Amino acid sequence: MSSADLEDTAAEEVSADSETATAMPAPGKTTGVRGLWGVVQRRFGAGALAFVVVAGLFGALFSVVTPPFWGHDEITQFGRAFQVAHGGFAPHKIPDDRGVAYGGQISVSIDAEMDYAFRDYNHKPDEPDPIVVDPSAYDALGAQPVSKQTKTMWFTNTAAYSPVPYIPAAVAIRTAQALDLNVGATVELTRLADLLAYLVIVGFALRSLRGYRVQWLAFTVSVLPIALFQAGTVTADTVTNALAILVSCLLVKGLFLGAKLTRPELVAALGATVLLPLCKPTYLLLAMLTVVIPANRYGLRGWRRWIPWGFAALGAGLFAVWMKQAAPTGDGMGLMRPAAQWHSVRPSDQLHHILSDPFQFTGTFFDSVWLRDQRWFTQFFGELGFAYVDVPALSIVACLLALAVSVGVAERMSWSPATRTRTWIVALTVAASVAMIYVTLYMSFSPVDYYLIDGVQGRYFVPLAIAFFAVLLRWMPLRLSDARGKIPTVGPAVTVVAASVFALSAALLKYNYFVWG
Repeated sequence: MSSADLEDTAAEEVSADSETATAMPAPGKTTGVRGLWGVVQRRFGAGALAFVVVAGLFGALFSVVTPPFWGHDEITQFGRAFQVAHGGFAPHKIPDDRGVAYGGQISVSIDAEMDYAFRDYNHKPDEPDPIVVDPSAYDALGAQPVSKQTKTMWFTNTAAYSPVPYIPAAVAIRTAQALDLNVGATVELTRLADLLAYLVIVGFALRSLRGYRVQWLAFTVSVLPIALFQAGTVTADTVTNALAILVSCLLVKGLFLGAKLTRPELVAALGATVLLPLCKPTYLLLAMLTVVIPANRYGLRGWRRWIPWGFAALGAGLFAVWMKQAAPTGDGMGLMRPAAQWHSVRPSDQLHHILSDPFQFTGTFFDSVWLRDQRWFTQFFGELGFAYVDVPALSIVACLLALAVSVGVAERMSWSPATRTRTWIVALTVAASVAMIYVTLYMSFSPVDYYLIDGVQGRYFVPLAIAFFAVLLRWMPLRLSDARGKIPTVGPAVTVVAASVFALSAALLKYNYFVWG
């Protein structure tokens, strides 16, 4: 970095630090309740505290209201977590008369509830009948002890995931077995373990933005109904989303706000750089953005400035190793489709089509947008589990209000030749990550010569939202202000939290009504 860039960096950090000082109460200025609140706010941040309360409450409520194994792919997600809990880290091929298949062992009593749940949520009653046919059946199946007898189950789609995102669930499964919990308690404990991981990782991410108004943008994205619904069920997406939010928040602080990261934040950034690529391949490039943060923002000098690059190389290397290990599972993904299409998903043929005729792939992409963009938009806010319950329109409106206010009151991001180039890198990375979502699903889930890219869901874009809005804020000078021309702090924060709570409440009530009646 040139001396001019270093001067710009120093100026940006002074500006950011001064803004933080004005946004946070000075120590020793107040006493009593207000003084205590000031200390708590300085130490943890209002956004982080609000997140832990709101996400903890609604995540737990979703975990209780959602019938066992009704989350997104929760049957196969739990199967993979059960395999990881018992030392099965690599994909394990299983016999299947239909074709290539991967899976593992599962307790027969857990499988019994899985089988009932699968038949139940695929049953489509006429309105206004609830989707759950017999609530007492779940009580009876959940009351059974976790049998030591096991059977082979299919989960090719989740066998491709590394053990990393299943660590909280695996720990919970082993804990449940040690405590001799029944089937229902085991499932619930596993869900709560995922929720706890989400609270800890995202809570730390929001704490890193304490004192900055942009924390409310991160808060809004973190408590979207779809994010908390997934956090309340067993899925690899919970840890994936949390690590993506962590990377994004640290990127906003270190690059766009021009502030120095603390030592714990440095450790978190380096850890996320390695772990996020092992959660889902589509977010590999997002994890690599930690190298875009200037080394002096990490507090690194001399040869140490290359440490983030070393961890990025490690993360990319481990990603490549795992992808080679998991690549054969792609040949079995067709079994997730209707019987007529079991052998129509051929990743090698799809890759050949992309490379030999990119214009055809581009046409298929645009056809997919015209046919499905409205579904992706709704799913970004919430299509809840395999009951396929869309969050109500009121929830979407409330989320849009929270997003508009949180974007409108965010800080003006730093501007210099160095950050200008890095902003373009972030923007191109977000665009490339979106492209990777489509390419991955085109190759691994869409039949050859299919008319669209199948399997894309709006929830896949949530991990990229904060980085996207950060770039937008970097280029968009417009901000909300009061009658005095100042950007308020308390009012917008209250509005964002209230709108988010309203959105979550409406989504929870609608889901409960549709599922249980």
